[in-house]
Amino acid sequence: MHKFKLFLEMIKFEHTIFALPFAYLGAFLAARFQTGRGWPSLTQLFWITLAMVGARTAAMALNRLIDRGIDAGNPRTAARALPQGLLGVGEVLAYIVLSFALLTFAAYELNPLTLKLMPVAVIFLTLYSYTKRFTWACHLVLGVTDALAPMGGWIAVTGSFDYQGVLLALAVAIWIAGFDIVYSCQDLDFDKAHRIHSIPNRFGLYNALIISAAFHVVTAILLAWVGVILHLGFIYYVGVLIAAVLLYKQHRMVSPTDLSRLGFAFFNMNSYISLVVFFAALADLAWPIRIF
Repeated sequence: MHKFKLFLEMIKFEHTIFALPFAYLGAFLAARFQTGRGWPSLTQLFWITLAMVGARTAAMALNRLIDRGIDAGNPRTAARALPQGLLGVGEVLAYIVLSFALLTFAAYELNPLTLKLMPVAVIFLTLYSYTKRFTWACHLVLGVTDALAPMGGWIAVTGSFDYQGVLLALAVAIWIAGFDIVYSCQDLDFDKAHRIHSIPNRFGLYNALIISAAFHVVTAILLAWVGVILHLGFIYYVGVLIAAVLLYKQHRMVSPTDLSRLGFAFFNMNSYISLVVFFAALADLAWPIRIF
């Protein structure tokens, strides 16, 4: 149990909350798109949840395993379980295999298309950790990887690949990429010294924060566009507006000369954003107030 607790701490299991609401959002909006006023079944939500737990656990464990050498040299990450020897490589690999097995079984239980596309998810879940070694676009790869959550939720319900789901996934991809840019700012000096690629390293701290802010403006626009094409109502747009305000406040908390509040901005605010958008959409689907 002690090793299991160390593993959960290493992968920050509690931060599954970032992606899970958007997986549910994809499922609920897909049911609306497919049937007009439908809802995903409890069985679908159950398997979507297990698929998300498996995918995120595998992704984070792979990231920690692949980056263990880099983490050991970075003062911010040197105390993690793998660099400290608190967990062994074999133990982490066992968790990764179990997580991928859970993802595969959940995909099988959902529908044939989710199972067929599951290898694509595995590729992206594995690829991200290597991209920082050769491209500053690594943040975008992470965004696309996390965008598999709403796209997966959508396909789990519809069994089809629709542009409405792709648009929602794109919004999440840009959102995740934007705050990963901010998060990477704290490692700028280390990245420069060790040739780790990132947007802050390539374009500088000031420009990186501008790029991140621009990404989040696009995020708000895309979320609003999702509402338009799916004919969502007033409550959903209120949620998008609140999310936009939270994104603005997030960027006000950091500056090129002060990154001291970056931890709160990254973890707390982004948890609020994903929950606000999901519950606003859920409320809108239950009690629609149309404005278009």
